[in-house]
Amino acid sequence: MTEGDYRHVYVIIEHEDGKILQVSLEMLGEARRMLDDFNKKYLSKEKVVAVLLGYNVKEIPKVLIQHGADAVIYADNPELRYVRNTIYTKTISHIALDREIAAKVEPEYSAQFKRPRYMFFAADSIGRHLSATVLAQLESGLASDINKLVVGDLQITHQNKTGGKPLTYEKTLEMYRPDFSGFLWTTILCLDNKNPAMQKDYHPQACSIIPGVFEPLQPNVSREGTIIEYAPKFDEQDLKVKIIDRKIIKNEIDFDSHKAIVSFGRGVKDAPEKNIKMIEELASELDAQIGITLPLSKKPFSVSQVVDSTYLIPDRVIGISGRKVSPKVYIAVGISGAMQHISGMKDSEFIIAINPDENASIKDECDVFIKGRMEDVIPILIEEIRKQKQVVQA
Repeated sequence: MTEGDYRHVYVIIEHEDGKILQVSLEMLGEARRMLDDFNKKYLSKEKVVAVLLGYNVKEIPKVLIQHGADAVIYADNPELRYVRNTIYTKTISHIALDREIAAKVEPEYSAQFKRPRYMFFAADSIGRHLSATVLAQLESGLASDINKLVVGDLQITHQNKTGGKPLTYEKTLEMYRPDFSGFLWTTILCLDNKNPAMQKDYHPQACSIIPGVFEPLQPNVSREGTIIEYAPKFDEQDLKVKIIDRKIIKNEIDFDSHKAIVSFGRGVKDAPEKNIKMIEELASELDAQIGITLPLSKKPFSVSQVVDSTYLIPDRVIGISGRKVSPKVYIAVGISGAMQHISGMKDSEFIIAINPDENASIKDECDVFIKGRMEDVIPILIEEIRKQKQVVQA
């Protein structure tokens, strides 16, 4: 294949009985911004293509165009009402390779079109699974949990990819995510093998995108676009898996109904059990919910089963790989301030940080920084809160 065989960015849309998930609108907005710059830079006419599967979804394409799509390819079928990975994977993969559909998206590129240039999925429970199986079907690579995207021309020298020679990869999607520490960026590339000894194409360049990272566009009711209906074909093997009952399970941890959140990080390490119990007491006095940083969900400390199962769980993670919160008061205890965590709590109205290291990155993100060990600071806070409660109740 040649570079011209790849065109457009396909955005896989998620919805719940016709209600578009916010992350899908966020992906459309970023795809629109990215491709506007792309088309200006490369003097091209590539499109933002929304791919929508479901049942009774014929009104949704108009909304997707208002939010930035140039074209919407939709499949409306009773078998597609709920996500079943097998038939969703098959349908999306067929759409991605369909040249007749591509001709309707942009006729100028139809003769060469082989497959999308880029493909976006949501980094949620559905998108993470679906992205993996679709890209396996398309025999290309996948970057997961991405929160920054850049398109550029990169000179690459690689023993396998380029045969050790410096070669330019045009229109390469640089996909960024923070590493486990949250302080460093990892850049992921999906590159074709240009080495004559082992040539192979890896397109689309695809990723799953963390919810809450990008801003959706304000809907523009005057935007026009192309709406294309696709008729999926299933065989008996595809439909072996049936959904006979379905319940939506809400997140176990309710951050939204609390005006205050107390979060803790690896700073509890000196006495994990005791310090977490102390944080629990502080949160109780404030009627606050308790959050954690991502490393705590990996269970790095030896604590009791009750503390482990109550607090060191993924549902409490705040940050890129967890929840985005915006309480009136956010207290960060023993949290260094990695970007992974900051992105999830930076919209809080008032931020207090407790940390013995006055050079910790969290200091630049908070309204009040208390330099000190949590073991010394939190008991004083609890005592003062109780005194103030007595004054108010008197």
